[in-house]
Amino acid sequence: MKGNSFLTLLDYTPEQIEKLLDLSAQVKNEKKNGIFPLRLKNKNIVLIFEKTSTRTRCAFETAGYDEGANVTFLSNSQMGKKESLEDTAKVLGRFYDGIEFRGFKQETVEKLALYSGVPVWNGLTDMYHPTQVLADLLTIREHVKKPLSQTKFVFVGDARNNMGNSLMIGCAKMGMHFVALAPKELFPSEELVMKMKELCKKTGGTITLSEDVSSVEGADVIYTDVWVSMGEEDKFAERIKLLSPYKVDSAMMERTHNKNVKFMHCLPSFHDLETEVGKKVYEEYGLKEMEVSDEVFRSENSIVFDEAENRMHTIKAVMLATMTDILD
Repeated sequence: MKGNSFLTLLDYTPEQIEKLLDLSAQVKNEKKNGIFPLRLKNKNIVLIFEKTSTRTRCAFETAGYDEGANVTFLSNSQMGKKESLEDTAKVLGRFYDGIEFRGFKQETVEKLALYSGVPVWNGLTDMYHPTQVLADLLTIREHVKKPLSQTKFVFVGDARNNMGNSLMIGCAKMGMHFVALAPKELFPSEELVMKMKELCKKTGGTITLSEDVSSVEGADVIYTDVWVSMGEEDKFAERIKLLSPYKVDSAMMERTHNKNVKFMHCLPSFHDLETEVGKKVYEEYGLKEMEVSDEVFRSENSIVFDEAENRMHTIKAVMLATMTDILD
């Protein structure tokens, strides 16, 4: 994988993803035991953010520092303003050994990879969020006592957003049983669904789209995300109307008939009124919670903070795999 970019899991085989997960588990164990091999010493990486971030930025920074890399957070470049994306990519490729991008257009991260000549990592775009899904898969391996290929995974909510797309891809790649539970208006694109169903013929996975909450029965994982993604803040009223029946609460968890079902969320989550957005939504729409109840979020079945921690370990694995020969 050395020299490759990490733009979408579509580009990676199930075997490569498995290797990345194994490497993630390895580096996680090393960190827990105070082992820091500094395999990225004298490497320079740059982080470009068009969208705000907590986990992605902190995960890239701590992972880089753990391995001895020098990290630049670039928030005020001329990219796309006074300098073209192509020219900026070529300049950064002369300075840095790896580039992370988190922003709106998938096209941007693809052009950075095309012109920079160094590995580029997708920290989130409007289409995909591959580093998050890698962390999700690692978390499931740790907490669900069965192989990924036997795991039933239900994504609840806006199934056509970057997380819905990326989770469906990740589950299909690993031969999992993926269910998108959503109103039809928010189903993933037919093109991507058909492509993933074809892939499942090889991996043994399944893809199901459903509007019926009973489809959670037998689930090993219930996963949700915010109802309104960054850049869509004008759609709160519309999304609340569409998605209120799909709020993850104790009743939905009980409908799985699996006392060990795990709850996952990529965060941030609107499960209480302790945020500015949460308070604003409560004032305008009277909702104290949105995509998940506070009870479920804080329950013993919730593994959201293990999931968040794993962003760091899986991102470290991605950087090592693409900048060194550790997996060659």
